[in-house]
Amino acid sequence: MGTLGRAFYTVGFWIRETGQALDRLGSRLQGNYFFQEQLSRHRPLMNVFDKVPVVHRDAFVAPSASITGDVHVGHGSSIWYGCVLRGDVNNISIGSGTNIQDNTLVHVAKSNLSGKVLPTIIGDNVTVGHSAVLQGCTVEDEAFIGMGATLLDGVYIEKHAMVAAGALVRQNTRIPYGEVWGGNPARFLRKLTEDEMAFFSQSALNYSNLARAHAAENEKELDATEFEKLVRKKFARGDGEHDSVPNLSDDVLLDKSSKAS
Repeated sequence: MGTLGRAFYTVGFWIRETGQALDRLGSRLQGNYFFQEQLSRHRPLMNVFDKVPVVHRDAFVAPSASITGDVHVGHGSSIWYGCVLRGDVNNISIGSGTNIQDNTLVHVAKSNLSGKVLPTIIGDNVTVGHSAVLQGCTVEDEAFIGMGATLLDGVYIEKHAMVAAGALVRQNTRIPYGEVWGGNPARFLRKLTEDEMAFFSQSALNYSNLARAHAAENEKELDATEFEKLVRKKFARGDGEHDSVPNLSDDVLLDKSSKAS
């Protein structure tokens, strides 16, 4: 980036920062009604009425995710790109080390045929695969929800249980410890092995580590990003294989970019 480009970037950065500061001031002046925007714009966290999302500082929320209302996200959990967690008519609770993968919808139930008021409760170290739908259900610790699965009102998934990809779990179904259910409607398929159940906690750990990498990328300043591009361009081979690029830590990149400037 040349001197002129850097100057334009810096001016643009401070204009945006000033705009955000004014927006925060205006929100305070509006009090509890600041979420009632006349113009639609995306915000990862948004109040509904007096319900405020609570996200642990060590959790990762992707920029395109949407967490609305009475939602609690615990330590080390990750909410991935395109997810919607809507705690408007009831609450959503997500424990520690849990990953809610891309395009998943988590909602709650205020009224249904059984007349029950149902929150959605997801425990610790749970993996919820891409594009799943969870509605007014409970998922215990270290369970595994496959991609595209749907869990309806009153469903209860016990610890170390698994819902197969694409399954539809009907209302008020309980899936016991260590079992795999799949199909539409979901039914018992088999028992899980000890190795398979041990994998569930490893899967959650893998996603926690990956979330930290994504969080670091999202927080990088432009100088660090531009420097990393130069490094990759310099060291990449002609065949474009990624393993030819040196694995530089964020601290090294930031340090070198500051020296370059």
